[in-house]
Amino acid sequence: MTASQNHSVPQALTNETQKVVEAFNKLDTDAKLAWFYFVYEKMGDSITPAAPAAAEPNLAPILLGDYLDLSDEEQLTIMRQIVNCEDSDYSRAYGALKENNQLLVWYAWAVAMGDKVVDLPDNYETTDTMDNLLSQIEGLEFEQQMSVMRTIVGNMGYSDVKPVETQAQTGKTPSL
Repeated sequence: MTASQNHSVPQALTNETQKVVEAFNKLDTDAKLAWFYFVYEKMGDSITPAAPAAAEPNLAPILLGDYLDLSDEEQLTIMRQIVNCEDSDYSRAYGALKENNQLLVWYAWAVAMGDKVVDLPDNYETTDTMDNLLSQIEGLEFEQQMSVMRTIVGNMGYSDVKPVETQAQTGKTPSL
């Protein structure tokens, strides 16, 4: 199942930002996690302030509290489940959040990485594809970066909530 967003209506609307999202989607699971790490490592000061200011951390206690008490392997498993939209308690908790709160989760995890959150292995090496993708997002304006990040995080997690059909889809008008 998919995250809380309707994948057919992307938030990253320009061709340039869509290409970044598409390139990210082609990465394997662990490369996606590493990409997040490098984005926050390189650009955390510019990309992350928007998330905490617009988010409500009390909506994600399982992801911002309980998660921090788990082993590194359990944390990595949960991150992979979220990236892969698998049906698990943590992935459902993540999928139930709006994008700003999802960004806050990744931000909080990035800040705690290596301390309370599993760290990237010391011997991890990026690929040319990942380096290119990092360069692409760095080259975007702030609003475009946020659009890309919201689109990416909104496509993760599990939710069985279906979008409400529109009048055009149903052919029915609302009644009073």
